[in-house]
Amino acid sequence: MARGLNNRNPGNIRQSKGRYKGEVRPSRDPAFKQFETMAWGYRAIFVLLHTYRTRHGLRTIAAMIARWAPPSENKTELYIRTVSRRSGIPADRPLDTRDRRTMIPIAAAISFVENGTAADMHDVEKGWELFADS
Repeated sequence: MARGLNNRNPGNIRQSKGRYKGEVRPSRDPAFKQFETMAWGYRAIFVLLHTYRTRHGLRTIAAMIARWAPPSENKTELYIRTVSRRSGIPADRPLDTRDRRTMIPIAAAISFVENGTAADMHDVEKGWELFADS
């Protein structure tokens, strides 16, 4: 099983000072966060992408993924193209991170890139509900 799925962290969010609802503490993975359920892991993706837009001014898939998966660690351009293609959203189109129809396909595409398998859309949608309710 892919590390992100095993950790219920479909975005492979790294350990950091930031804390998320549903985060397992302490994590048994020294590098990546772990979550209680996949839905909490998807919620963390939505929270982080929203933070990229509101705090850092990153408004497109291209800008967000460049921060999420920097070229020093990833094939960033391929990652951006894959998320754009799988979500159906142009990489340079400004995003509304509070729009369900926009963000659910983006989170599912990020999960695909990170884990090599299609996201369980029920979990992605539950993660969105957790995000929208907070």
